[in-house]
Amino acid sequence: MTLQTALLQGSGLLEDAGIAVPRLTAEVLLSHALHCERVYLYAHPERELSEVEWIHYGRYLHERMQGKPTQYITKRQEFYGREFRVTPDVLIPRPETELVVEVALQAVPGARRMLDIGTGSGALAVTLQLETGAAAWATDISARAAAVAAGNAARLGAHVEVVVGDLMEAIAAGSMDLIVSNPPYVPEGQREGLQREVRDWEPHVALFAGASGFALYDRIAADAPRVLRPGGWLIMELGFGSLDHVRGLLAGWAELRITPDLAGIPRVIAARV
Repeated sequence: MTLQTALLQGSGLLEDAGIAVPRLTAEVLLSHALHCERVYLYAHPERELSEVEWIHYGRYLHERMQGKPTQYITKRQEFYGREFRVTPDVLIPRPETELVVEVALQAVPGARRMLDIGTGSGALAVTLQLETGAAAWATDISARAAAVAAGNAARLGAHVEVVVGDLMEAIAAGSMDLIVSNPPYVPEGQREGLQREVRDWEPHVALFAGASGFALYDRIAADAPRVLRPGGWLIMELGFGSLDHVRGLLAGWAELRITPDLAGIPRVIAARV
């Protein structure tokens, strides 16, 4: 089977299964099977697949048709121009979370010590450490997620101390200039309404935050003043509909900034202690 035929067949199977952007997904999966860039598929459409390549490609197509996210199949996701390794132990980094980085770089350009709470893949901690040169720490309650974050830090050359623990309980008082977090914020009652790729594959500990979705926001806002130095900043991603509640939690702070995403939805909240 040629690459061109494999792409056509794969796209058709994915489209029939209701998978979004079937052609692009087929290209990514075939490239992954061949260990090549997508441009190679178009430069060599007549190239024949080996038996092993066809077996891998077929398996990847089957996994995607069952709902497994493409990123968990390829074990890769780009974030802020860097490629991160992802597994089902960590949330897949979203493009909108890059706004947390942008806000942090603008609000605290001279941060010397920073903490990422609930780091997952390490996307925020690694990116901000590399962009600022700050001493960086990251926490996660999942040991398996922490291992992924530590691996990404090492692979990308970031100096991040990854700690297994609950939020910032293990972090010393008055030690940080900046705290960032993309905490779990989905209410438990919305579980069945999520896309199957999210509901069935992404780690629930990184998604759900009690009946209201505010449980982690409440705890982070309560403990952040202990950990931050005077004038330090807390910057968090906002879930849909969470602005009023989180703004209320931070109402007594010295300064408060809300940043919307490209769709105009409040996406990041930043507060100075």
